Parts: sequence; structure tokens; C-alpha cells
Amino acid sequence: MKKSDIVKSKIEFNNIMQLNQSLKNKYFIIFKKENNLNKPLFGIAVGKKIGSAVVRNKLKRQLRMIITSNKRLFKTNFSYIILIKKSCLNLSYQELTNNLINLIEKDNI
Repeated sequence: MKKSDIVKSKIEFNNIMQLNQSLKNKYFIIFKKENNLNKPLFGIAVGKKIGSAVVRNKLKRQLRMIITSNKRLFKTNFSYIILIKKSCLNLSYQELTNNLINLIEKDNI
């Protein structure tokens, strides 16, 4: 994922999350908001209750790779915040990928 595809500011994060358009499953909550750009923007949020910094950073790296390899599934004019739940700790990379893709495809139907 390129730096230009990332939601960085706290204000943007809060605006997207307060809009309350979300998709949920056991492992992720995805908040989305329409933007004026012609590309999707992404933000990843992992709470401190998930684990140590090493664990949180590993989950974020894995999620960034999943997003990069499946970017075509996301709508181009939306900003997304992906909140990772604690139940993701027990999943393999492939299971993380499948769960995120299933959640995104549920939105596109």
C-alpha cells in the first residue's frame, strides 16, 4: 500500500468512524465514507488490548499486504477504516485474507 493511499490524520479517522456506515464480522469492523478522490483510502486501527506492539504491528503488516493484493475489490471513491478485533490473533494469514475478502464482497453485492 502506497503512502498516498493511507488515511493519516486523526480528524479524518474520526469523521469516517462517526458516519456509522460499517460492515462487521467476528474479526473485523470496516467503516467507510465516500470521498471525492478517484481512489480508495485506507486506515488500519488496532487497539492496545490486542497485544504488544510487536503483535499489533504484525497484524497491521499482514492487513496491508492483504489490502494491496486485493485492492480491486474495494470501491474507488471510498475511504475505509479497518478495525481489527482480538479474535484475529488465532488466525493464519490465509484465514485473515478469506475473512476480509468475504466481508468486502458482502458490501459489493
